[in-house]
Amino acid sequence: MEQIWHKYKVLIIGAVVAIAIAMSCFIVVPETQQAVIIRAGDPVRVANRFRPDTQFGKTGAGIIFRIPLLERVVRIDKRVLDLDMDRQQVLSNDQQRLDVDAYARFRIIDPIRMVKTAGTESRVAEQLKPILTSVLRQELGRRAFSSLLTAERGDAMKTIRDNLDRQARQYGAQVIDVRIKRADLPDGTPLESAFTRMETDREEEAATIRAQGRKNAQIIRAEAEAQASATYAKAFGKDPDFYDFYRAMQSYTTTFGSGSGESQIILSPDNEYLRQFRGRKR
Repeated sequence: MEQIWHKYKVLIIGAVVAIAIAMSCFIVVPETQQAVIIRAGDPVRVANRFRPDTQFGKTGAGIIFRIPLLERVVRIDKRVLDLDMDRQQVLSNDQQRLDVDAYARFRIIDPIRMVKTAGTESRVAEQLKPILTSVLRQELGRRAFSSLLTAERGDAMKTIRDNLDRQARQYGAQVIDVRIKRADLPDGTPLESAFTRMETDREEEAATIRAQGRKNAQIIRAEAEAQASATYAKAFGKDPDFYDFYRAMQSYTTTFGSGSGESQIILSPDNEYLRQFRGRKR
């Protein structure tokens, strides 16, 4: 072996160097990454570029060629990335201070622009974080605190996402979603004041509902009494004697039947009030 080594040493070293150079000409790009080939400081091409609705296995991932020493490769994550915003205090439209904790999800869709403007995904996240904070402050500053507890919150999130997405395009990124994890009032007096105000609002709302209920009850009762009077009048028109008898019986029931039994009423038999007891004169 030693003789072979001394005899073919140059050839062996040359073969090893040639294999190393050949291996350095090829790199493997997985499905989860995009590869930007940079030559003399300028991006020249992209391997496995993100394309929406492209089937797995047909994206361009795999073994790619590059020129060693002349070209270098910048790998960029192709998956959805997270952007967590630091907890911020925001002033709402109704002058409520809110502690807001939000996050965004984004993806690199233009890797060449990203390399030119930011360099890496982490730098993109650093650039987007203050933009997210600013957009969030502006949008929530135009809305009341109560709107974050209703369906209007979805509209606010859509507006924040669209505004952040427009800013992110200059870095080659696309903002997919923005969400608020928590939006709370600071502890202490502001929180207690908010609870008191909410309780007062609910009491006023309940009083309004009760007043409206009483109003509706009076309307229904008046309509029923009007209908009953119309029915009585119609009955009186058909048979006045029967109507007079019926009303007299109701009056007797009220007068004589509602007492405790200890009271006495003395009336003359000729009293007009007792005419129904004397029978009808033919």
